[in-house]
Amino acid sequence: MHPLKLVLLALFVYILLPLNALLAASPMNVTVSIVPQAYFVQQIAGDLAEVSVMVLPGASPANYEPKPNQMKALSASTVYFAVGVPFETTWLDKIHAANPDMTVVATQDGVTKVPMARHLHDPADKHAKGHHGHDQGHGASTILDPHIWLAPDLVKIQARNICKGLVAADPAHRATYEKNLEAFEKRLAHIDASIRTILGDTSTRNRFLVFHPAWGYFAEAYGLEQIPVEIEGKSPSPRELGSLIKLARTYRMNTVFVQPQFSQKSATVIAGAIDGKVVRLDPLAEDWTTNLEKATRAIKEALR
Repeated sequence: MHPLKLVLLALFVYILLPLNALLAASPMNVTVSIVPQAYFVQQIAGDLAEVSVMVLPGASPANYEPKPNQMKALSASTVYFAVGVPFETTWLDKIHAANPDMTVVATQDGVTKVPMARHLHDPADKHAKGHHGHDQGHGASTILDPHIWLAPDLVKIQARNICKGLVAADPAHRATYEKNLEAFEKRLAHIDASIRTILGDTSTRNRFLVFHPAWGYFAEAYGLEQIPVEIEGKSPSPRELGSLIKLARTYRMNTVFVQPQFSQKSATVIAGAIDGKVVRLDPLAEDWTTNLEKATRAIKEALR
């Protein structure tokens, strides 16, 4: 071969190899609905995925409307990880239409959802069972609770679905995803054990008051009962507010938990009436592990 051709070939290979290495090292673009999901994906994908979040911090996944630039950015996503929050009912088809080649993974598959909790109206009502929406005051809610990311046992199911979705999109890194999943499941078991240690015995004092009933699966997992102020997205009427205040006094609840995505007006009224306090808990916080431990300690303090 002519020396000049050899030089040109060597130069071509020299340029091409780093380019191939760069392409191989580029993380896969994926999108999730809510911030906690980004944490789960990162635990399993590590630096193999770049994660975008649809519902921006501070916004509510109940009625979120994606920004035009978010819809446009979906063209770069390989996978969309859904979780079953309300805004997906309206937007998931549109999200998929924005990038028909993008795979949509329902991370809630395999999770049995239950109705949203509704508050008790009369502590003496024998029919008001108070277990996560079953026969509570007005009767069971017709809305299924989407907050499945707040209970470690349900996160394990979601994590496995995330792993399957990543493997399907990027089979070359299957071993890495499965190894990271195994490590994450061990951390989830540790977190579950830690929560149980913090809470201790919940057989006698186990009710806590929340504005929005986001902590139902968490409560169910650890023998607790959340009493919500809000009913299916609506603040209580004056009569219902009076019933809640009576309920709080009866069960000696002096803390009302609120989340930053909702108004605190009704919660503040109740807290004032029971000489209690309003405490913020964010079910959509970014650092899922730290947030869950913080929430556990706050709930434990409220049970005393």
